Amino acid sequence: MTIQLDFEAEQPEEGVLSQFPDNEPLTITKVERQKSGHRYMLHFGPYRLSVHEDIMIKYRMISGNVFTKEDLQEIVLADERQRAYVEGLRYLERKPRTRMEMARRLREKEIGEELIDEVLERLRRERLIDDSQYAKQWAEQRVTGHRKGKLWVRHELRSKGIDKSVIAEALDGISIDQERQSALELGRKKWNAVKGEPSDKRRKTGAFLMRRGFSGGIVRSVLNTLREDGDMDGMEDDFYEFD
Repeated sequence: MTIQLDFEAEQPEEGVLSQFPDNEPLTITKVERQKSGHRYMLHFGPYRLSVHEDIMIKYRMISGNVFTKEDLQEIVLADERQRAYVEGLRYLERKPRTRMEMARRLREKEIGEELIDEVLERLRRERLIDDSQYAKQWAEQRVTGHRKGKLWVRHELRSKGIDKSVIAEALDGISIDQERQSALELGRKKWNAVKGEPSDKRRKTGAFLMRRGFSGGIVRSVLNTLREDGDMDGMEDDFYEFD
């Protein structure tokens, strides 16, 4: 695919090839494998250029083949595109990432914005980045595994750059019963750990559940269950939704 380069995208190429002569045939005189990664150092007489193995193969960069500086400008861009993609794959090795997280990582690696967009689109096509699937898995894991409320999970997903509509769809996949069960298990554990009168237990347990991102409705339901189970007094506290 051919793209128009802006000023920022042209800078790496100009720097790499600044010493190469214009309008002269450039013959590869030597090919050396570099120690780190799948990269090779190509010698054009006194001039040198480092490229990824895949790029070298794609453009048949072997000893004796001849290129122009214009050819090498295209190759340098292809190499930068390959580097960006490899950086993306490396960032995905430990765990899935959101689109925003990936873009931020590539910027840290000084990848240009146009190449970042290309890499993000390629990773999306290959289903290596999928914000919708990420949000669904994250929501289920956080609510059922880590016992966090939907309000907490919504905040987390927002911080990861997930679109609001995608977040809403992911949270809709978590039933009220699933969330309430998590809150009940967490609340019962907190209730048993709190010392004092039933009213103190209720207040502290309710506040704790609210901080974990459970809605006021779920918190009240859980406290009512704990009251029935433990013969708590009938005091009712007010709880409010988070923003």
